[in-house]
Amino acid sequence: MFEAVEGLAAEQAELEGRLGDPATHADARLAKRINQRYAELSTIVRTWREWQQLGDDAGAARELAPEDAAFAEEAAELDVRREEAAERLRRLLVPRDPADGKDTLLELKSGEGGEESALFVGDLLRMYTRYAEQQGWSTEVLDSAESDLGGYKSVTVAVKAKGTPEPGEAPYALLKFEGGVHRVQRVPVTESQGRVHTSAAGVLVLPEAEQVDVSIDENDLRIDVFRSSGPGGQSVNTTDSAVRITHLPSGIVVSCQNEKSQLQNKDQAMRILRARLLAAAEEAAAAEASDARRSQVRTVDRSERIRTYNYPENRISDHRTGYKAHNLDAVLDGDLGPVLASCVDADMAARLAALEG
Repeated sequence: MFEAVEGLAAEQAELEGRLGDPATHADARLAKRINQRYAELSTIVRTWREWQQLGDDAGAARELAPEDAAFAEEAAELDVRREEAAERLRRLLVPRDPADGKDTLLELKSGEGGEESALFVGDLLRMYTRYAEQQGWSTEVLDSAESDLGGYKSVTVAVKAKGTPEPGEAPYALLKFEGGVHRVQRVPVTESQGRVHTSAAGVLVLPEAEQVDVSIDENDLRIDVFRSSGPGGQSVNTTDSAVRITHLPSGIVVSCQNEKSQLQNKDQAMRILRARLLAAAEEAAAAEASDARRSQVRTVDRSERIRTYNYPENRISDHRTGYKAHNLDAVLDGDLGPVLASCVDADMAARLAALEG
């Protein structure tokens, strides 16, 4: 059982040696990748050694049990702890999405419901921003288009971890389950009769791509500049600082207008373009990745909902996992952990079942 961990322990030792070599740190991106893999392997090896030590201790306690009944009780306790360690190790050994160690980009778009949907996008953005703060992550709005009442027609935010997260704790590993249509039921600020309306907003989650992940030929890009505009289409900039980039081979179009500098807007647009190209490459390369993408939003249609936010009942419901709780106010204030945990657990159960089946 767990024989494969011996090979992983050897890989961990090899990576430890590379991390001690100054030449590794001359390439920041290489050092980051090695650090991520080393952290992942260290957790596995540490749990494996704990499992082994508990087995040795339980065996020693059983040998002494005939002389003292207390050792029999200790052996039983150690067996329970060893099985718990074994379960943690089984989960750690389940093949992960290769992008799970990455930071992420969230693209939020309003859908059915007009201004009410745009306001809900603003609520979702605040929820993700507050959750990121609680995790010790940083957030950066790369691009946004505001609505007349202060919401967002669309907004793209980057979420970045500090340091090297533990396996399964990076932004993309947790937030990838947010991809899909989110439905809200509440009385809109524009409703004079006090009636509850249903609106929808869409969330697309992309792993943020490093430059080494995606090769982009400058000759494949068409770059246009235009004047930034604000809510209602009014001009907010007297110079052509907004940037639109078209990737000609794929047809992907990205635009950014948040920054005052054309160069800054181009840099932000390139970050989004790299993330979209990486996601497209993953879809083309693996059926599993394609299946995962299909679960994310295509059209912001209320019928494709993954989650409902019911304000009158203060209830949040995840329709994939069956999770329900009456603490919507807390969730919207960033307490998203239990909701995401239900998704992580369901995903892990499916992966384990696939391995055992």
